[in-house]
Amino acid sequence: MELRQLGRTDIRVSAVGLGTMTFGSKTPEVDAFRQLDMAVDAGINLFDTAENYPSPVIAETQGRSEETLGRWIASRSIRNRVIVATKVTGPENAVGSMTHIRGANRRLDRANIFAAIDGSLRRLGTDYIDLYQLHWPDRVITTTGRARFSHLPDPPDVVPIEETLAALGELVAAGKVRHIGVCNETPWGVMRCLTLAQERDLPRIATIQNGYSLLSRQFEMGLAEIAMREQVGLIAFSPLARGLLTESALHKTPPDPRFSVKRLAVTANYVDLAKRHGMDVSTMALAFVRQKPFTTSVLMAASNAAQLEGNLKSVDVTLSKELLKEIDSLHDESPNPR
Repeated sequence: MELRQLGRTDIRVSAVGLGTMTFGSKTPEVDAFRQLDMAVDAGINLFDTAENYPSPVIAETQGRSEETLGRWIASRSIRNRVIVATKVTGPENAVGSMTHIRGANRRLDRANIFAAIDGSLRRLGTDYIDLYQLHWPDRVITTTGRARFSHLPDPPDVVPIEETLAALGELVAAGKVRHIGVCNETPWGVMRCLTLAQERDLPRIATIQNGYSLLSRQFEMGLAEIAMREQVGLIAFSPLARGLLTESALHKTPPDPRFSVKRLAVTANYVDLAKRHGMDVSTMALAFVRQKPFTTSVLMAASNAAQLEGNLKSVDVTLSKELLKEIDSLHDESPNPR
């Protein structure tokens, strides 16, 4: 497994990471442990979770993903061999009601961040987090996947980015957090974080965790250049486009209502392309994201060990220049279908 530098830090993470969003809901603990063992055996050292996981996000299961990961780490005595990434939940921007997490006034201020980190440390059974990420900005932003920008004014109680970074800086100074990152961010938000870190001696973000796949390449239009020039690499989630980039999803009857006719049609073209090159579409999709020069790590997430076993086949696959050109041609015909 290739190891890559995490931003400008001294940490090296596997080019493929394991997401734990389903652990504690769709994925029972025995299967989660099996996946985690498989991941380590494959050379994966980056494990990503969040205080609000698992999905679907409900009060009854909140925190179970962190607890499952923590119990596995303890049972394998493996803390010094893994990079643990988790997230603090921001205000309710685009994910619905989560008032069971610190109430309706949850924001990315000092009080909320300090409460969140202590909860995550307790559930994970550790005294430090390697990568602590803001799950989404405090300010309201145009939701992920939109085809155009909408101006959304800040609410009166929005927490300034410098206040959030200052709180995170305290956690770094206290040894509870090694490095920080952002998720679901915009180019402006990333550059603002970097500027404030330099001007005010605040912690520098090491990573950007955003969605990126064959079907959703919006990251390339602004954030990719920032990631490369500023060494703030992408941790890519949803590389299989919420499971669409699999043959089983394409042939479901009736079709999955989450996916439009347009997205299904474009996916069919990628399935055909992968077959012509002797691989399945999920292998091609995962290898595509991993090979991008702005990618630090691509997160695999599977509901069960059998799915993960199939996804891990992509780890040793390198897409040829010819195939990458064909992928770009298909993308240019139907970019980021909705």
